[in-house]
Amino acid sequence: MTQVCAIDVGGTTVKAGILDDHGQLLHTTTAPTPIGRDSDARAVVDLVSTLANQLSDRHGAAAVGVVVPGIVDEARGLGVWSQNLGWRDVPMRELLAERIGAPVAFGHDVRAGGLAEARLGAGRGHESLLFLPVGTGIAAAIVLDGRCYSAGGWAGEIGHVDVGYEQSCYCGLRGCLEAVSSGAAIARRYAAKAGRRPAGAAEVAALALSGDVVAESVWSDAIGGLAHALAWSASVLAPGVIVLGGGLADAGQRRLLNPLRERLAARLSYQRVPEVVPAELGDRAGCVGAGLMAFDLLESR
Repeated sequence: MTQVCAIDVGGTTVKAGILDDHGQLLHTTTAPTPIGRDSDARAVVDLVSTLANQLSDRHGAAAVGVVVPGIVDEARGLGVWSQNLGWRDVPMRELLAERIGAPVAFGHDVRAGGLAEARLGAGRGHESLLFLPVGTGIAAAIVLDGRCYSAGGWAGEIGHVDVGYEQSCYCGLRGCLEAVSSGAAIARRYAAKAGRRPAGAAEVAALALSGDVVAESVWSDAIGGLAHALAWSASVLAPGVIVLGGGLADAGQRRLLNPLRERLAARLSYQRVPEVVPAELGDRAGCVGAGLMAFDLLESR
């Protein structure tokens, strides 16, 4: 049985494990992501290579897949930019290959999650899909005819398109989807309007369902922003299914999926209306996708 090591570097946590050739994630472990003024890309490389070598030595791995956030150019193995982790133009694949005793596949965390959902999760059976994890931020993975579309790392930045609101965004623009519909934005907007900080977007969703007028307004704006962005995505890309992941997807059918489906359909006319379904792999998607990339690397050799 062939196994690979899979590592997903997040903004706060690094997830690692062994993926077998049946798509099962085994022997998982986590570690805090080294970030802060005294950390740089090499601190991440040190941690990832240590985890990869430890897991490979203990359990055997024919290759290693590593995915990171930010702008990632898979073809060049380059971490182009990561705001959260504080790096620019880092040759991540080369640095990792110097430290890891196995072939290294390197890519983007959201695109890896999209690949996993397409092959093993909620997107099975669809050649084209959009994977949209909604958490602290928002980015998308575009799978077209069974392949993730990257455009040199710049594809999928759906979080920074204007969805018709005047909310300012940290990127310097106004009306960005991420400034209205991300989990962080929902909590922040409710706090600004209600004068108290909620535990998170889930509390705002629950308050909206119970009749809290401020929560209803904030939640409605969040769904409206998503419907706006997904409508033009459906018009341009015509995905068979939109897979919604991240923390916001935990709001469920009644609070999120059903109203989003209705508002998305209302924005389309003759275009194909995609299914909108919850992700199946949860927070394992990036790690599983990293492993699938490692298997793809082995097959290409």
